[in-house]
Order: sequence, then structure tokens, then C-alpha cells
Amino acid sequence: MSNEFENYLSSTGQLSAEEITFSLQFFKPIRLKKGDFFIRENESCRYIGFIASGAVKAYTLDKEGKENVTCFKFDNEFITSFQEFVQQKKSIRSIRAIEDSIIYGINFPDYQQLLTHMTAWNEVIKSVMQREYSQKEHYMINYNNRPALDKYSHVLTNEPILIKRVTTQDLASYLGITQRSLTRAKAQIHRSKIL
Repeated sequence: MSNEFENYLSSTGQLSAEEITFSLQFFKPIRLKKGDFFIRENESCRYIGFIASGAVKAYTLDKEGKENVTCFKFDNEFITSFQEFVQQKKSIRSIRAIEDSIIYGINFPDYQQLLTHMTAWNEVIKSVMQREYSQKEHYMINYNNRPALDKYSHVLTNEPILIKRVTTQDLASYLGITQRSLTRAKAQIHRSKIL
């Protein structure tokens, strides 16, 4: 089992060492190659996963089949379509590896069993949900209805991991701008630093 996952659970302060050891048995490693799906749109949302290493993107497809990236998740973050997982419905989005990844996944029956045996997990999930909400708020405040230059400047300052680990195409989709606009914003910022 992953030390990263164990360390993460320990860092939450919600679980004792014994509870962590008990919890780990429910999570199974899922190895994804870059491009592999963790969850596919319109298929059953079977797992919650913890990214021990790697990165994924979540996206929906528009009518033309174009990806609309809604978020990225990296090491030490949980991933799933939470609402669909809890309600055991089909996912409204796809989650796909953008790097080779190791994810520790728990299926729904094991998740139910874990929550039944260990109420402290409710607090862990609550903190995960709060982080999800906070990330969505951050996105809405910083990326909606802003010019491409402002969006890219914000990424450079506050989310440089996106510059290092995400393709230009995926980043443009996430920011809601064209690749051309993103390239122009990069050039503008680069020129202003040279001057």
C-alpha cells in the first residue's frame, strides 16, 4: 500500500493509526497509463480514488465531441464524480489520466462497509467535499468572464502546476479560451518580462 496514501490519511487528523490500517484494506491499486479512463461519461461511477502519483483531468463532451475540461487532480487528491458515486448513477463526466498514474480506489460496497464500521471516515469525506467546493469557488471567481491574459496570469501566479503538467490544449479548455488566445497571452506575458 502507498505511503503517500497512508501519510495523507494520517495528516487529516481524523483517523487513528489503527483506523488507517483497517481502512487501507478496502482500497485497491489501479494503475492507469496516460490516456486511460478512471471513469467514463455515461457509465456507472464505480470508484472513489486517491491519486498516489500522477494526474487526471475531468471533462464533458459537447455536441461536436469537443472536450470541456472542468478540473485537474494531482498527487494526494481524491477523485470521482461524487454525486453519481454516492447515488450509484451514471457519471456525467469522464475522468482520464493525463500522466501515468497510480490510484487507490474503493468500490461502492466497500465504501459503504467502511463508513458503517468507521464513522470517522465521514469527517474525511466531509473535508474532501469542502476542498472540492473550495476549488469550484476558486475556479468561478478567477476564471469566469475574464480576459485570457488575466486567466493565464492567475494560473502563473497561483496554479503553476498547471503550466508544468497540463497540455496547452487541456489548459485552454479548462480556462474556457482558445489555444490561440492562450498562446497570445503567454507571448504577451513573456514580452512584458523581457521589457
